[in-house]
Amino acid sequence: MALERSEAGVRKNRYLTFYLEKELYGIDIMSVQEIIAMMKTTAVPKTPKCVKGVMNLRGNIIPVVELRTKFEMPTKAPEMHTAIVIVKISGTSIGFIVDQVEEVVNLGEDQLSEPPQFGSSVNSAYLKKMAQNDNNVIMILNLDAIFADEELAGLETITK
Repeated sequence: MALERSEAGVRKNRYLTFYLEKELYGIDIMSVQEIIAMMKTTAVPKTPKCVKGVMNLRGNIIPVVELRTKFEMPTKAPEMHTAIVIVKISGTSIGFIVDQVEEVVNLGEDQLSEPPQFGSSVNSAYLKKMAQNDNNVIMILNLDAIFADEELAGLETITK
């Protein structure tokens, strides 16, 4: 995790936050490679429903996953603020389509808690922590849990 010291000497964790629907999510900033504007993807036959396709990013083929579909949320057409967050999971670069990137936040351990086992549209196994920041609740995603090993292996094969 990306840790830094605050003025009081308390360790802080840094997360990139983004929206899906009206819910705020976060991912460890150390997993983020870059953020790009929504771009055209090429569909790949026989891939899971959540895989929007692949894109060519400076000569690299990157699978693009629609998080809304993965989390069983209603899909919607890309809008002005729709973005693709490129993350690295187990050595594989994957693009996540998000509704809107918000900001990078620094969260202290005292702001983090275990996720509840109910009450969210997202499978709680996908959540690493919950965070309270100002008046917002941020669901911190566990990137390693979002894809089963065979799904991740499938994403790796479409990029080769």
